[in-house]
Amino acid sequence: MTFVWGAVLAAGLLLVVSPWLWPARTQPRDRTARRGRIARLLEEAGMPRVSVTSLIVVAGAAALLAAAVAWLIAPVGALALVAAAAGGALPFTWLRARRSKLLRTRRGLWPDVCDLLIASVRAGMSLPDAVASLAHSAPAELRPAFATFARDVAASGHFDSSIQRLKSQLADPVADRIVETLRMARQVGGTELTSVLRALAASVRADAALRGEVESRQSWIRGAAVLGVVAPWVILALLAMRPEGARAYASPTGVALIVVGAAVSVIAYRLMLRLGRLPDPRRWFG
Repeated sequence: MTFVWGAVLAAGLLLVVSPWLWPARTQPRDRTARRGRIARLLEEAGMPRVSVTSLIVVAGAAALLAAAVAWLIAPVGALALVAAAAGGALPFTWLRARRSKLLRTRRGLWPDVCDLLIASVRAGMSLPDAVASLAHSAPAELRPAFATFARDVAASGHFDSSIQRLKSQLADPVADRIVETLRMARQVGGTELTSVLRALAASVRADAALRGEVESRQSWIRGAAVLGVVAPWVILALLAMRPEGARAYASPTGVALIVVGAAVSVIAYRLMLRLGRLPDPRRWFG
């Protein structure tokens, strides 16, 4: 009887620790999803030809460089680890900033694209020809994507697959709305395409004007967040450059102070950005 109870207890303990001993098989799927998010970030930042592996290598090199510079300035292990984490996150932060800048720049261009499409459709051009003509008439920032579409549709003759690749290359919420509107008009037909595009252009113009005004008024939040995060670490680096400061920060208490300070800095920075951030428009089937 004792043996049975011992076996039951051992089985129960084994079931309790089984999630750590034998992780779920969803880990490769999670890793794939994470790589998919990085690829999506590269796509939306206008760098679709850069591979995820290359970005990870650049992030690793930036982390090593930041750690080496921090160690040369102040030989404190905890400070070097914090610098490595900041250096590794720098390429992703730059990509997010580039994506935001690209979206802001394009936000004011899409109404003109809608107006050009309306003029082409009214002139009697077919949808593939109207979209392909944007390779020459669209704003300069958007012409390469439409030129790729023109070559693609000329080679394949298939509008739906070509415009889906255009949608993937543009990687923009407003572009998704335009592309899906054109796909629907191509598939089901109808005479309301110009009215829909005109209403979409008016909506995008109003949204761009409102977002521009709000972002200009809230730009001080981002500046305050950056200043509030960077200033304490500059002071810490200056103190750690002195031998007595380096010894103090290398002690267990100093290491704990650096780790807690890094956690508080990250939380405070993200909180301030979240308070001043407008909700981003979601992509349509992107």
